[in-house]
Amino acid sequence: MAEVAPARRRVPIVPFLRLPDDGEPYLVAQRCTACGATYLGRRRACGRCLGRGPFEEIGLSRRGVLYVWSIVHQSLPGVAVPYVVGIVDLPEGVSVRCNLVDVEPDPARLRFGMPVELTTAISQQDREGNDVVAFAFRPVRD
Repeated sequence: MAEVAPARRRVPIVPFLRLPDDGEPYLVAQRCTACGATYLGRRRACGRCLGRGPFEEIGLSRRGVLYVWSIVHQSLPGVAVPYVVGIVDLPEGVSVRCNLVDVEPDPARLRFGMPVELTTAISQQDREGNDVVAFAFRPVRD
């Protein structure tokens, strides 16, 4: 009898990326239930009210605005340059460091306050053969 290979799964590259079976991928944050402060990633205590929680997980908007950006011209061997990195502000008060894709690494094509949207792509396979999914932001397409 032939062995059946296990099904490939999609796994997020960071713990705050959600990949639902149905629907669009999205980022999540932790919100302090005492004061409403919102944080990317797990927290033990709130930096605003110093409370120890509880925290609730909330889904973040898929659209935001580009707060700041930089064009990277030198990187690790095997990483194609130039590419664009930035910080995106989301409406929930969270800022996300990320790569910017689908835009030329040219200052004439980038602007502070530019509307951007979340996108995902498979970045690699892990040791078990699962697809590792990364996120980035791209200019909003009208």
